[in-house]
Amino acid sequence: MSITAPAATPPSRLALYLQLIRWDRPAGWLLLLWPTLSALWIAADGFPGWHLLAVFTLGTVLMRSAGCCINDVADRDFDRHVKRTAARPVTTGAVSVKEALLLGAGLALVSFGLVLTTNPPAILLSFAALAVAIAYPFAKRVLAMPQAVLGVAFSFGIPMAFAAALGGVEWHLRSVPLSAWAMLVANLFWVLAYDTEYAMVDRDDDLQIGVRSSAIALGRWDVAGIMAFYAVYLALWTALSLRLGLGRWFLLGVAAAAAQAVWHFTLIRHRRRDDCFRAFRANHWVGFAIFAGTALDLALR
Repeated sequence: MSITAPAATPPSRLALYLQLIRWDRPAGWLLLLWPTLSALWIAADGFPGWHLLAVFTLGTVLMRSAGCCINDVADRDFDRHVKRTAARPVTTGAVSVKEALLLGAGLALVSFGLVLTTNPPAILLSFAALAVAIAYPFAKRVLAMPQAVLGVAFSFGIPMAFAAALGGVEWHLRSVPLSAWAMLVANLFWVLAYDTEYAMVDRDDDLQIGVRSSAIALGRWDVAGIMAFYAVYLALWTALSLRLGLGRWFLLGVAAAAAQAVWHFTLIRHRRRDDCFRAFRANHWVGFAIFAGTALDLALR
């Protein structure tokens, strides 16, 4: 007499939604969080207070989650052809497009509610940040290096942090110093570095389906390009931070970040998928090293 194994219980809606927003992969929102907090600490000349810390931490998690919803809807027809993304809930149909968009909109609205507790300049910047986040999933259809658009999206917390810490009650952006925008540009190069590592994982699949990426655009110069991006990021961010008054403790953080970049070279130089993905997922420690050096330097002045 044969015994039939019980059918697997389908995942709950909550489990599917958590999968959709990558709840089990915090590296994504940490990549946004550390440069934002570094900027917030610099703008506030130290600890910014619990209110702003909560707003930017929760807002980062919420907006990254909303971005995942938008991205998966936009890429659902591509993702089924990519090994790493074929099982995503929207791609498989487990979560409908309408559900994903409603969830993303709800998360974005909660995040906007947090921004409303800051000041007009930060609120004004939040609209631009949302527009760039929506545009990114479609950039890979027309741009050779769509990671540049992602770099702007992932760096917009920097001027928003300066605006929230320094801005007044008027609806203008003059309270955001040029150094904040320069830091956005510097951080963009870090995003180019780690997202090119990410793109190296999917390069073979992307070539087959016609999706563009920096890994494809750089070709055999991909590893050299990534290391150049790291170098430009660290040089620019360090120069700007020193100009804004940071010192030796901050430089220790930079040294730790640079050491990790060298380690990443050892991972990606052979272009193996697993090692490239490992390098990408470890990148949040680069950002943490910079933040830790920043916070420590300001605390020990």
